[in-house]
Amino acid sequence: MYNMDLATIAVIAANILVSLKGFNDTSFFERYKFNISAINAGQKDRMLTSGFLHVDWAHLFFNMFTLYFFAPVVIGWLGTGKFLVVYFVSLLAGSLLAMFFHKNEPYYSAVGASGAVTGVLYAAILLQPDMRLGFMFIPIPLPAYVFGIGYLLYSIYGMRSRIGNIGHTAHFGGAVGGYVSTLLFLPQLLVQETFMVLLLAVPIIVLFVMEKMGKI
Repeated sequence: MYNMDLATIAVIAANILVSLKGFNDTSFFERYKFNISAINAGQKDRMLTSGFLHVDWAHLFFNMFTLYFFAPVVIGWLGTGKFLVVYFVSLLAGSLLAMFFHKNEPYYSAVGASGAVTGVLYAAILLQPDMRLGFMFIPIPLPAYVFGIGYLLYSIYGMRSRIGNIGHTAHFGGAVGGYVSTLLFLPQLLVQETFMVLLLAVPIIVLFVMEKMGKI
């Protein structure tokens, strides 16, 4: 086990503490979850606080487990401070995209660190696209960039089909936040890894083209 950076420990601890409060206090959970009508009424803090609430232990564990593995990649390349910027930019980008796509659904609600974590994941993939990621249902580890592109294309499908009780929009927005903030911190990637930067942008372009065409 590697020695976790203090920033990773702090983020995980904050998610655990806020989620525990939400598990045991329904009024707290309802007040700070992402909800379109409440945000439109002025409770903008929900766009941030909802990213620290989770529906149950499994939801919390999966997000923190993913963060545990990919935060070190981002911290190794960018440092602690910029990692935190990537995390919070991704969290807010997920909320903003959810606001954009669900603005006419006043009862739409969501919770979870998935947007922020997906942003860290996509940032890590941009920084180390040749990482090999293994999954129990796929016998051969996949290059990270293949997983990243496939995941975002699946998110587009999920957004369009409304499949499952999953915040596909926040996931996608988080990935965009992680992608853009990483390029802002390391613009040299545009020259050094031009093909990979363009390849990882494909799902983002596809989403906004589909939105302009009214397909999503």
